[in-house]
Amino acid sequence: MKGIAILGSTGSIGVSTLDVIARHPQRFRVVALTAHRNAERLAEQCRRFRPAYAVMVDGSAAARLEVLLADMPEPPQVLAGADALIDVAALADVDYVMAAIVGAAGLMSSLAAARAGKRLMLANKEALVVAGALLMDAARDNHATLLPIDSEHNAIFQCLPPAHDRGLPEAGVERILLTASGGPFRDADPETLGAVTPEQAVAHPNWNMGRKISVDSATMMNKGLEIIEACWLFGTSPERIQVVVHSQSVIHSMVQYTDGSVLAQLGNPDMRTPIAHALGWPERIDAGVEPLDLFEIARLDFEPPAPERFPCLRLAYRAAGEGGTAPVVLNAANEVAVAAFLDRRIGFVDIARVVEHTMDRLPTEPVDLSGLDHVLDVDAAARREAEQRVAALVA
Repeated sequence: MKGIAILGSTGSIGVSTLDVIARHPQRFRVVALTAHRNAERLAEQCRRFRPAYAVMVDGSAAARLEVLLADMPEPPQVLAGADALIDVAALADVDYVMAAIVGAAGLMSSLAAARAGKRLMLANKEALVVAGALLMDAARDNHATLLPIDSEHNAIFQCLPPAHDRGLPEAGVERILLTASGGPFRDADPETLGAVTPEQAVAHPNWNMGRKISVDSATMMNKGLEIIEACWLFGTSPERIQVVVHSQSVIHSMVQYTDGSVLAQLGNPDMRTPIAHALGWPERIDAGVEPLDLFEIARLDFEPPAPERFPCLRLAYRAAGEGGTAPVVLNAANEVAVAAFLDRRIGFVDIARVVEHTMDRLPTEPVDLSGLDHVLDVDAAARREAEQRVAALVA
């Protein structure tokens, strides 16, 4: 039986992970659950799955959680603070770590899991975007297994040959075809995007996701971050990655080979599929997902992304090509801009403007691989610059 820590258990990925785990009580046991401040939902999860540890990043929420669990015969040990995430990710009785904390906040705990040699099921794309070299080195040096949870990267992983780690050209791979739904504005007139509200931006047509990632999907920054993530995961360059808008979200990504073959992974848009794949790998286990009905789908559509509608995609390709600290700046500025948009401080089209301004202002530097300090300093500088730009737009 494998012990599992779920970092971000109250979010959509965490909830889906627990749903899959509940279907296999003889295979998995929950050792630790963590959340930021949703004590009520975490308390419900603790009562059902009875972890040994429960972590709340917010201290006051941790105190609330202890009260909510006080009547349990054997309540979990409640821990508080960001350092507790690192601690539970490296516990000796944890075999698998689901890294599902959104944003750069999940970086340290993901890195801790890699350094501890765990099976790291990575749903936090920012960990690779911000510190890809550090994370990949840690996984390799400590014999950790890194499995992608993003539906696109998980699909690519399934379509690649076992020997892809020696290099994609050597494995006969021509390029990766990274599919994108196009979000809620895939057919919108670019002139109308200035009036987009947060409610419209988070209303994804195919997926049920958190607010931040839903906005990223609407701007296609989510796809841009996935380009950078794919470069690290599969040891390739951005030139070998092509984004394909596929509105049905049935094909989750494809791999094109030098012999002309294209392999694709298809399935209903349900995150339990890639989660079950990572939990069971190299075996296949039940995910609770309805099988795909090809007759009901009937057709599959593809088109290139419109650059005038999705400027964030261009910025992400730029960051991937520049390398070094450019992806750190891209991600930090985007997080600031999206938060400002959701708070109605700036408009939807201002997100890309804030990101581009920040990238233009901060020069790209090589990443210092000796530790995280350099990355975190660049991240902080980018956030300050982005906040200043937001303030200027608000004024």
